[in-house]
Amino acid sequence: MRFELVTVPGTAERPNEDWASLALPASGQGGSLAVLDGVTPPRGDDGCVHGVPWFTSRLGGALLELSGSRRDMPLADVLAASIRRTADAHRKSCDLSHVRTPQATVVVVRWDGETVEHLVLSDSTLLLEAPDGIVHAVLDDRLDRIPPEILRSLSATDALRNRDGGFFTAAADPEVAAHAVTGTTPRAEVRAVAALTDGASRWTDLFEEGSWADLMTLLRKEGPHGLVERVRALETADARRGGATRWKTHDDATAVYAELRDPAAAEGPKA
Repeated sequence: MRFELVTVPGTAERPNEDWASLALPASGQGGSLAVLDGVTPPRGDDGCVHGVPWFTSRLGGALLELSGSRRDMPLADVLAASIRRTADAHRKSCDLSHVRTPQATVVVVRWDGETVEHLVLSDSTLLLEAPDGIVHAVLDDRLDRIPPEILRSLSATDALRNRDGGFFTAAADPEVAAHAVTGTTPRAEVRAVAALTDGASRWTDLFEEGSWADLMTLLRKEGPHGLVERVRALETADARRGGATRWKTHDDATAVYAELRDPAAAEGPKA
């Protein structure tokens, strides 16, 4: 099996708000991974004394633990329990009702010998590659459906945050877990997975350097570090040209690539 992970801050002046990790059980059967992209709040009060990196590390740690230790729980329930646990850790010190309370996008993948389960919430990306090379992108595109003129207004965006008809992120309300994109794929139909925050997925969805299948091929050949290096070069060149206007020239970029062992091969030779 092959697992690679990279996470790079957008700028040295700000802490990296992404979080990523993976876990393999001692039995060697199955595993899980989680990738979070912390939502950078605009300047001003967000009601929390801790900040986004504290939140993503707490939520990510809970997700990884529960996805592995509570395999009886669907991933939406794992996310709900993780949000509740994280909220309980700071509800006495912080205003969790604040619309900009720390929050994050979420990708979780969990697999065993039979199935590969997934959960995606907000605008991070999950790629599932089949043995024949076909790549399926699992996307929560609700944020993409909101007109750009609305997203340019902080108040208008806040009015749609974690609301029906708007978009959802993991914040303080466990109920948002019910809005995540979830699914299960037979284990034999998945040979590799990739989880990307939007700072890494820009190679395809912003700069259009290739398809999702091309991005998966790039990950296989050059690894997550190679992907992020290419994204950084594209961002720098685009900024010099005065190209696409973005809030941040460089965003925190995180990519996890995992090649899963053939379940039949994992069983070993039969007597």
